[in-house]
Amino acid sequence: MSRAALVNPCRRRFLGQSGAGLVLALSGSTVALAQSAKPAAAQAFKPSAFISISPEGVVTLISKQPEIGQGIKTSLPMVIAEELSVNWRDVKIVQGDLDPIYGSQGAGGSTSTPTNYQDFLRLGATARTLLVQAAAQRWGVPVADCQARDSFVHHRPTGRKLGYGELASLAATLPLPDAASVQLKDPKDYQLLGQRIGGVDNASLVRGAPLFGIDVKLPGMLYAVYEKCPAFGGKVISANLAAVKALPGVRDAFVIEGTSNLNGLMPGVAIVAETTWAAFSARKQLRVQWDEGAVATQSWDGFAAQAAALRGKPGASSLRRDGDVEQALRASGAKVVEASYSYPFISHASMEPQNCTAWWKPESASLELWAPTQNPASGQNLVANTLNIPREKISLHITRSGGGFGRRLSSDFIVEAAAIAQRVAAPVKLCWSREDDLRHDHFRPGGFHHLRGAVDAQGRVSAWHNHFVTFANRVQREGQSVLQPGSGGSLSGDEFPGRWLPNILLEQTALECGVPMGPWRAPGSCVFAWVFHSFIDELAHAAGRDPLEMRLELLGDRDIVPPSNERGQPYHAGRMRAVLLEVAAKSGWGKKKFPRGQGQGMAFHFSHRGYIAEVAEVTVSKSGQLKVDRVVVVSDIGRQIVNLSGAENQVEGSVLDGLGTLMHAQLDLQRGRIVQGNLGEYPLLRMHESPTRVDVHFLRSDHPVTGLGEPALPPLAPAVCNAIFAATGHRVRQLPLSLSDLSWS
Repeated sequence: MSRAALVNPCRRRFLGQSGAGLVLALSGSTVALAQSAKPAAAQAFKPSAFISISPEGVVTLISKQPEIGQGIKTSLPMVIAEELSVNWRDVKIVQGDLDPIYGSQGAGGSTSTPTNYQDFLRLGATARTLLVQAAAQRWGVPVADCQARDSFVHHRPTGRKLGYGELASLAATLPLPDAASVQLKDPKDYQLLGQRIGGVDNASLVRGAPLFGIDVKLPGMLYAVYEKCPAFGGKVISANLAAVKALPGVRDAFVIEGTSNLNGLMPGVAIVAETTWAAFSARKQLRVQWDEGAVATQSWDGFAAQAAALRGKPGASSLRRDGDVEQALRASGAKVVEASYSYPFISHASMEPQNCTAWWKPESASLELWAPTQNPASGQNLVANTLNIPREKISLHITRSGGGFGRRLSSDFIVEAAAIAQRVAAPVKLCWSREDDLRHDHFRPGGFHHLRGAVDAQGRVSAWHNHFVTFANRVQREGQSVLQPGSGGSLSGDEFPGRWLPNILLEQTALECGVPMGPWRAPGSCVFAWVFHSFIDELAHAAGRDPLEMRLELLGDRDIVPPSNERGQPYHAGRMRAVLLEVAAKSGWGKKKFPRGQGQGMAFHFSHRGYIAEVAEVTVSKSGQLKVDRVVVVSDIGRQIVNLSGAENQVEGSVLDGLGTLMHAQLDLQRGRIVQGNLGEYPLLRMHESPTRVDVHFLRSDHPVTGLGEPALPPLAPAVCNAIFAATGHRVRQLPLSLSDLSWS
């Protein structure tokens, strides 16, 4: 859609009900404008698909991105509200359904804020401009004498003012202002952005209001469970369907053939009942004979043995080869360090298990969905392609999600609900159990890293070799069968310190597996940061150097380090040096003398356009009990913090999530299936294990705003592990920490 493209408001339910005079719709990175017929008096002023102002002065803002706990339902409307100069108390936030008029509606990769920020500023400013023009016309005064502030337009010479509600009808009749005449505020004049604003759903959450997908309730709704093969990709041979159908409250039970797509509709048996209890109870009586397939031969121990056999052998592919690593390793005076690091498959373990409510309406051949999803368009597309339903016949209501962390970017639970709904003449809610959620996740890939490095006689890093053994699924791509590493399971040749060292070799080998894999908070970065910054610490120790000093030396003097190809991103080394020096100052790095059993560790990482450095202080008892006493975090995420409360929460949440994962997260694969089934076997971080203090600091820089849902997580694990080494002399090379003996004497 071009800037001048027209949008037909009659096709949009939200707009069609309003009778609005103007439409501003996001299209990519542009703002598309359209003008419809003049509305009747006392109609709401709707200058945008995202903004509506009632004659009573209520300002309704649409939140188009899914809310998964990252605070986007509060922060993005704040951007519009700031430029609109509206009192936040007058604002009502409504979650938008899936609709092309809103543009991209995914929530992943910390992209929601950076991709919408500038457009939303302009949307708010355009609406403000129209309101000011309306007031000037009402008073018969120059526009320059009028100022919007606090939900009113003020006439500065006389002190008169008109509320936005009073101006709504007139503003809706005005032509759109020329884009050049719409002035954005100077950030120093911001009244809302950068403040601490509580989440718009907080009161509802405290009251237990029905906000989540699992809360959806419709008249005549039925409830479903879906039994899949314990071994990934297995097919149904037979099931005792007649016996299950005869159980109390059961309406139907049937086999769904499914597909071979690990990210789509897998084969299984559906049970539909009158209540959740009846469905779950009937499932206990279900007996299925499975064809488990070749994946039943796969196990973690087998993969670990394959990875061990690759130690010392060349990788299947070379990701970066600069200089001569072997010569640097053999150089006179070089100190060589060799180490192997490994980490397991892990689950997202979000608080709300996967669920979706689906309503197939045969009379219109249409499908209505309610889903806690991070990627509603992907869910719609998967359903359309799998079940052969035209996309325009599928509507999707976005509910709040009880955690996401990347899990709800996959839409398997949505297509399962849709397939079940096609078989019943009623709305049906599919709800996974906790066991389903842990055992049929799209897991963070495990991995193995075989590293060799050297420091020269001057204590500088002179060689770096990493052979990364990852996991991949076999998929069809353009008619070819290829191995595709799981999300976050492919190493970039530009990964730090890839662009900095004269002698470096990065290699990768993929082990074929049948485990479904998907993005997990800060994909790739969440584990690569731990491996690389732990190994940098090993090299610093071998050289007898301060880890901070070595990191600053590695970053060098360049401000910007360019990518190796057009697909990469420039690395602002100057920004990273700044956060590294700031975290050292805030934490008192090098100024404290710790007794045995206590220590400091540091790490930094660049991910999702954020520059983050962290220092951890730990105490480890002689028996090996770990307590994280303090974590200091310094972040550079651009020139503007949108919601300071939300930003602090995201950093603190990343620290807790990172620490819980570091300490406990592990799934065991045996016979092609996950062993763990509930939180008793897959523990999360407990309150007594949380850091005593988390100090959060932000550095402003003159760079575009970025997201904060992920970049603060990767540095946590290496900072804590490096602190453990400083305290005890134990180097942690295997995750989770529960596998390591940290005791000392």
